[in-house]
Amino acid sequence: MSKMRLFPSPLRSLQPAVLFLVLAALATAPLSRAQDQSQQPAQQPAQQPAQQTDQTAPDAGGPSADSGAIALPKKTDRPEYTPPPAPAAPKIKAPEGLNNYSLRVDVPEVTVDVGVLLEKTHQFVPGLKPANFRVYENGVEQKVLGFKRVEAPITALLLCEFASTNYWFIYDMQNAAWGFAQQLRPQDYIALMTFDMRTQIVTDFTQDKRQLYNAINSLIIPGFSERNLFDALYEAEDRLTRIEGRKYIILIASGRDTFSKLTLDKIMAKVKATPDITIFTVSTGGALRAMTEGRGGMMSSMRDMDYLQADNQMRTFAKLTGGMSFFPRFEGEMPDIFSTINQSIRSKYELVYHPTNDKQDGTYRKLRVELVDDEGHPLRMQDEKHKPLKYDIIARDGYRARQEVE
Repeated sequence: MSKMRLFPSPLRSLQPAVLFLVLAALATAPLSRAQDQSQQPAQQPAQQPAQQTDQTAPDAGGPSADSGAIALPKKTDRPEYTPPPAPAAPKIKAPEGLNNYSLRVDVPEVTVDVGVLLEKTHQFVPGLKPANFRVYENGVEQKVLGFKRVEAPITALLLCEFASTNYWFIYDMQNAAWGFAQQLRPQDYIALMTFDMRTQIVTDFTQDKRQLYNAINSLIIPGFSERNLFDALYEAEDRLTRIEGRKYIILIASGRDTFSKLTLDKIMAKVKATPDITIFTVSTGGALRAMTEGRGGMMSSMRDMDYLQADNQMRTFAKLTGGMSFFPRFEGEMPDIFSTINQSIRSKYELVYHPTNDKQDGTYRKLRVELVDDEGHPLRMQDEKHKPLKYDIIARDGYRARQEVE
């Protein structure tokens, strides 16, 4: 029985030579396919992916950008420059057996404002030298260490009596206040306070003269008839002590006190103990007193005595503080009075000394100032006709020493 072949081999029917050529062609086919693939980019360029930027930081470091990394020099490890230390303070050695200690010396200093005015014309006397002044404290002469002439803006309080007693007093008060306001300069500070049974601040310190004029014009209808002068002056001094520097009180009043809680002794002690405040007093009602003075009767005599006491009080307040007191009877006297006050306030000699009694015991020290010539004799003045001229020395009566706090 013949054999059946389901899959007859095609190679079996080929000749050996032909078979060899077929096998050789099959062996070389993969090599030729690989060469075709390697030559294909040269014939048809293929799409390449976008070139990636090199994000690797260079050795020096630094920020990178689209164009690549930017190289910055590295910081060196050397420390920052430090200045050399300051030289040490020299050490002072105390002698053997002596401990270290500190010494603090508080030397008191007294300043005295002195005004020298001619008695007749009330003019300031210029040209005086330090050798022309002698200062005595409780009778002991002091050595003047500082001397200068002072002419500066002023800080003043107008303290005016505004009570419902008589129209003449109010009229005189307003005229006096107007006369003082006209002497003011642009750099001056002025305030207005009135009093009857109690005080009232009409205008605070200002450099505006128009404001002061309006305040004076507003004083039309008074409230009470009582005139508490001592209480008002005490309050005025207490308020001014809060202001630094030299201050002045222009007291325009009749000088009578009718209902104050304080006594004359207490207000005088307050005036003495308050530093850097000079009081100038101008009395009111002089014309009315001149017309009615000396009339008979008990009531009239008692009234005259009251006004004499009032004049003495006004004079004392001014004298204790180195000020001046005036008692005008006519309206025409006002310009000369306030011209004298203005000149006395602005033109002064300032003397400074260290007291020989340096105890800080709070005691009151009496002051006295004299003028001498080059030979030590009392200073004499003459006019152009060689006639002697009398002069007044205006200075504070004394001061209270500082109280040492233990």
